[in-house]
Amino acid sequence: MTIAFFDAKPYDIEAFDQAVQSTDIHIKYYETKLNEDTVRLAEGAQAVCVFVNDTVNAAVIDRLCALGVQVVALRCAGFNNVDMKYAFGKIHVLRVPAYSPYAVAEHTAALLLTSVRRIHKAFIRTRDNNFSLSGLKGFDLHGKTVGVIGTGKIGRVFIDICRGFGMNVLAYDKYPANGLDNGDTVRYTDLDTLFANSDIISLHCPLTDETHHLIDESSLDKCKKGVVILNTSRGALVDSQALLEGIKARKVGAACLDVYEEEADLFFEDNSGHILDDDTLARLISMPNVIVTSHQAFLTKEALSNIAETTVDNLLGFFENGQCPNELCFRGGIAEDCKSGRCF
Repeated sequence: MTIAFFDAKPYDIEAFDQAVQSTDIHIKYYETKLNEDTVRLAEGAQAVCVFVNDTVNAAVIDRLCALGVQVVALRCAGFNNVDMKYAFGKIHVLRVPAYSPYAVAEHTAALLLTSVRRIHKAFIRTRDNNFSLSGLKGFDLHGKTVGVIGTGKIGRVFIDICRGFGMNVLAYDKYPANGLDNGDTVRYTDLDTLFANSDIISLHCPLTDETHHLIDESSLDKCKKGVVILNTSRGALVDSQALLEGIKARKVGAACLDVYEEEADLFFEDNSGHILDDDTLARLISMPNVIVTSHQAFLTKEALSNIAETTVDNLLGFFENGQCPNELCFRGGIAEDCKSGRCF
């Protein structure tokens, strides 16, 4: 079995080479992303393996099918970069629904602590032998209210971390998790109440038409002055221009972003020798109360190993046994995991 692996990075290659040992899977690694111009590289492969910024639109799907590719194997949980409606009935789409919720949740907590305790500023100062405390005043997390939007595996781990700090949690999810609301320190509520009462808001939901620009000018207007916005989920959950205006107006006290809505041509690459054309991102990075990391929340050795092993198991299950519970189907207008093990 030959797999065309797009947007390959050294850490991907290390993990997947380990995972395919003792299998008949042969991987062709390509540094380039999958798109309409590069899809030809999949010729001779039975499957393609793609990540969050690869493009799997109608044109790419048609070309993959013409090349005889049967499977798109996502090495991630999100699938907003795949035209699932168009893919249904044409090509099989597999994903990794969970790899390490701890990796993403812990990175979110790390960003929050770094921001509110000014760790990033102190690090730079002390390297210059500047040990002044001026401008480094933070605030306690204990007793603060955090609004968590999305209570899947990652959201629930982040809630556990926040409870460890003695924080109160307001949660929102279209499909609430059973047993999470204890009527005291963790309570489900509506979005308007969450916006109005949260000192910190953390996003852990998928990107859909409904959640696109969930944080925008209107929602920020409902928030407390000085609210801290955390996004380690999908970039387009946040209207970046509205966030920037909220920071400039002192409505947003801080923002911690591991994702950005226009990240596709920037993140995962070394652009240090280039001028940044994205004025909004440039302004955000320049703000003293904004921390941007380059979509690295998933990047732990445990998560990489889980991603590789699950992706390989998905492919083996599909091609050898005709079964893969991690296949995505498009039914009733929404994408969902296939319950039968094979969609068509």
